[in-house]
Amino acid sequence: MFAVVDIAGQQFKVEENQTYYVPRLKEEADATITFENVLALSDGKDTKIGAPTVEGAKVEAKVLEHLKDKKVIVFKKKRRKSYKKKNGHRQQLTRIEITKIG
Repeated sequence: MFAVVDIAGQQFKVEENQTYYVPRLKEEADATITFENVLALSDGKDTKIGAPTVEGAKVEAKVLEHLKDKKVIVFKKKRRKSYKKKNGHRQQLTRIEITKIG
């Protein structure tokens, strides 16, 4: 059984008892969240596609922790102009575990 869910503006294909890294959410650690923007739902035999969402479908998840992603180096350079700029960026993430799809 899987579902396609809209979480913080991004679409994720989720399954029960799996963990996912999603963009930072407001909820505290060990909180339970319900996502109601279910775009598609499948139980292996039957698939429901929403227009735009599936009516009455919900996905429940538990927030495990908040963390930062690996550092990404952003380097800009213009040749012969003596211009160089180096920045680093670490994306804020939340790790969630899907507990129930229904």
